[in-house]
Amino acid sequence: MPHFTAADGARLAYSDEGAGLPLLCLSGLTRTGADFDYLAPHLPPCRMIRMDYRGRGASDFTGPATYTVPQEAADAVALLDHLGVPKAAILGTSRGGLIGMFLALKSKDRMLGLCLNDVGPVIERAGLEKIFGYIGRNPRAATHEEMADLYPGAMPGFANVPRARWLEESRTHYRETPEGLRITYDPALREAFLAAFEGPAGDAWPLFDALAGLPLALIRGANSDLLSTATADEMRRRRPDMIFAEVPDRAHIPFLDEPEALAVLHRWLAACA
Repeated sequence: MPHFTAADGARLAYSDEGAGLPLLCLSGLTRTGADFDYLAPHLPPCRMIRMDYRGRGASDFTGPATYTVPQEAADAVALLDHLGVPKAAILGTSRGGLIGMFLALKSKDRMLGLCLNDVGPVIERAGLEKIFGYIGRNPRAATHEEMADLYPGAMPGFANVPRARWLEESRTHYRETPEGLRITYDPALREAFLAAFEGPAGDAWPLFDALAGLPLALIRGANSDLLSTATADEMRRRRPDMIFAEVPDRAHIPFLDEPEALAVLHRWLAACA
């Protein structure tokens, strides 16, 4: 993968494929640009830009103090600068959606629109506690095949997922080593994440409201424990024009190649164009 150098000297990995509307894809908390592999074949012609956040995948591990939404948002803008892209549509999965909302507050002039994948201004405690339980820790599975067998029990709220997809998930998000499966990110991300959610939750609605005037879409897993129905309803009340769909048989997070997700994404990309 190619790399660019951030202002602090960190080397960050990215990919830049296709031509047309620039689409910056921002992945989930512990994920990499591979989060969007399932989606890529189904997109209309566009310029698909992905990034491994610092501390993830092929990017430099720069320490927990730098694993923050503001820093990751600054890195996203730096990548657009590096590529000479003045504006991009942003697709944000989970953590990536939080970064997208932060960019609306700080760098709205760089955005053509935002699509949120199962995330909003309110994050439910039940979903957070699930993340607290695994972040920064290697799974107990020894092989990708073993992990594929464990996934259905470890992912309540998902149904009708072929085993082949769970095997793809295992190969995407874990490295197989003689010592067992290993995470593809800095274990110190755990420290940064726990610190970010200490104390009472802040009010993130101003970040959502900052999206006014931009094409906006929301994809929600129908069984999500991170984004509640009540929060999604309030988002829709504040933005009646927001393109929206729930994906059945999915919790946090939809894979984005489901028909419901693709219908939203195609409508949203047309609006961004």
